[in-house]
Amino acid sequence: MDYPGNIFVVAAPSGAGKSSLVKALMELDAAIQPSVSHTTRPPRGQEKHGREYFFASDPEFDAMVAADAFVEWAHVHGRRYGTSKKAIEERVALGADVILEIDFQGALQIRKTFANAVMIFILPPSWEELRSRLERRGEDSPEVIELRLRNAAEEMARASEFDFVIINEVFERALFDLKAIVHAQRLRYSAQRRARASTFAALNIP
Repeated sequence: MDYPGNIFVVAAPSGAGKSSLVKALMELDAAIQPSVSHTTRPPRGQEKHGREYFFASDPEFDAMVAADAFVEWAHVHGRRYGTSKKAIEERVALGADVILEIDFQGALQIRKTFANAVMIFILPPSWEELRSRLERRGEDSPEVIELRLRNAAEEMARASEFDFVIINEVFERALFDLKAIVHAQRLRYSAQRRARASTFAALNIP
């Protein structure tokens, strides 16, 4: 089904900077709304339920899976993450642009349901920089960092399945690239046709 709003899907290996980029983009572009995922992992730092994530117990998550409430869900670093199909549909049906910040498994599942979704992959500039960023966060043990790096190798090998790739070497430049993708998508014929259907009809454009 076509919706007037756009769906942007941003994926990246842990530590590549996708959360910071998506947050900065939303601060600059009020028309973009976040998709808040459900997860079974506990909150980190100042995270709040319903803002960064909906934090769910394993039984609660199981119930949503059984009810087919997720457009995608996956195991990531020993925890489960899922995206509510209903929440996305309601927003884009009203013309909002929704951005999803998820792992590559979930991103590829999103494309199966929402064919018009714009797929964006964020890469680090090097392995050394990725490791350094994970260590500077100070949130994970050395064992967890090694797990994230092993997972990153698998994730980055799938980057070719995305529409756009941004290398996050200089944050400001990567943010500019992300803004450019969003702006260009809004000007695509198909997106304009969905968002401005009345204008196209008035101009007798099929």
